[in-house]
Amino acid sequence: MSLSVKEILNIGLRQLSDSGVSDAAIDSKQLYCFLMGITNAQLILEYQKILPDSLCDEYFKLLDRRAAGEPLQYITGVQCFMGLDFDVDENVLIPRQDTETLVEDAMEVIRESTLRGESLPVKKRRDWDVLDLCCGSGAIGISLASLCPGVSKVVCSDISKGALAVARRNASKLGVSKKVDFEEGSLLKPFKRRFHSKKFDMIISNPPYIKTSVIATLQREVRDHEPMQALDGGADGLDFYKGILEDAASCLAKNGVLMFEIGHDQRVSVAALVEETGQFTHVTTLQDLAGRDRIVCAVLAGKKKE
Repeated sequence: MSLSVKEILNIGLRQLSDSGVSDAAIDSKQLYCFLMGITNAQLILEYQKILPDSLCDEYFKLLDRRAAGEPLQYITGVQCFMGLDFDVDENVLIPRQDTETLVEDAMEVIRESTLRGESLPVKKRRDWDVLDLCCGSGAIGISLASLCPGVSKVVCSDISKGALAVARRNASKLGVSKKVDFEEGSLLKPFKRRFHSKKFDMIISNPPYIKTSVIATLQREVRDHEPMQALDGGADGLDFYKGILEDAASCLAKNGVLMFEIGHDQRVSVAALVEETGQFTHVTTLQDLAGRDRIVCAVLAGKKKE
């Protein structure tokens, strides 16, 4: 039986609500817009339209996927980040708004040599060479390549072939392929050389940082669908920070900047790890828009005079 768009959206709202989807009203509409290839603004003009059975069936298939916990972004294949539409699939974490704070702070460092208005001992560079480590979809590095004129080259690096395939698509889609290179490998190992390591002006990373014991308590959308390799940070959630810090100093140029996204309860532990290397100065922790600890930033210290 054919249904009006208004009727089918109400069915979608009820089904998603009953399945425990928190944004059921929004998601039911987004799935329809995706199916029909229309914008949210166009949706209001569709309400009285009668859908044939074939389109109703297609919509119900999408509803079933969302009701089963599959993230909306994996169904539609897109997530907006920093005003840019990134392709996403099950090979990559879905970029979060919290991470936009990290990108915005990095852009300030690159443009102004300041962080939240405070001066950093960073020489102004005309061209920044940036490494997006554990890049996933490439949201961080590609956003910097797209939006920050001071960035001349970005390397997106990940251990996952699937993630790098998505990142490559995004670089091409967003028109920055000439500015972005890709490297497959574990943390900074691809950039370590026997006599001379590759040097970056900035290493920026949103690594896996969730404690292994916490994984089972995450929302089902995250726990059952997003890549575990990009979530699990080990028993204390710090495995990747420790691994990165083993080689970070040797892969940074003079006064190079290291920036991490962190979990809301990791401010003290991650900052301490950075301090303990004895290789960084101006170790700073920052909060996101919700006031939660989100970022650790540090500057490579100069060599001590004998």
